[in-house]
Amino acid sequence: MNNPVRLMLVDDQELVRAGLAMVLDSCDDLAVVAQAGDGEEALATLETTGVDVVLMDVRMPRLDGIEATRRAVERHPELRVIVLTTFDLDESVTAAIGAGASGFLLKGVGPGDLIEAVRTVHRGDAMIDPVSTRRLLRATAPLLDGALPRSEPAEAAVLEELTPREREVLCLVGEGRSNAEIAADLVVSEATVKTHIGHLLAKTQSRDRVQLVVLAFRAGLVR
Repeated sequence: MNNPVRLMLVDDQELVRAGLAMVLDSCDDLAVVAQAGDGEEALATLETTGVDVVLMDVRMPRLDGIEATRRAVERHPELRVIVLTTFDLDESVTAAIGAGASGFLLKGVGPGDLIEAVRTVHRGDAMIDPVSTRRLLRATAPLLDGALPRSEPAEAAVLEELTPREREVLCLVGEGRSNAEIAADLVVSEATVKTHIGHLLAKTQSRDRVQLVVLAFRAGLVR
């Protein structure tokens, strides 16, 4: 059996952490190895404990989840961070994308969706809950459009190297579409879509699909 995915829960409410831990530890392939009550404690823990995926609350004392995510990803490039958010959408969601978060989870998510979301982000090959992500992106699009700087010259050069089909796939990823939806739109197989996305990740040096979404917005491909 492969080693379980190592998880850290970061939330200033102990009861929330306990509930998340109970659900996640029920799976043989997942293990909660650390918990923290704020961003400062989370960063300190990451220096001494091996962690694959962090579930990070946004609003916490001392150091909030946005800045904690930014510092964590900078220090540990392979780390994946899922930001815990609510339907009260504001600039914090946009900031989380810019800070390097690999996805979002609504705090009221069901146990099955929570487990699958963690597995998905650890694989790095699919967006969390495409329907919810699309809703989030649409709601924050005006903020995202104004908050993210336009593409740098280097990014523009990379985009020029994409094939027409790859640019098409990038646009659809930027709209929050799932692999199945992209396959249906383009009348190709999901395997072909995965291949295109793999090429996009490699060519743009993006960590995951969320970074592809950011790139699509920065390049003006999605508004």
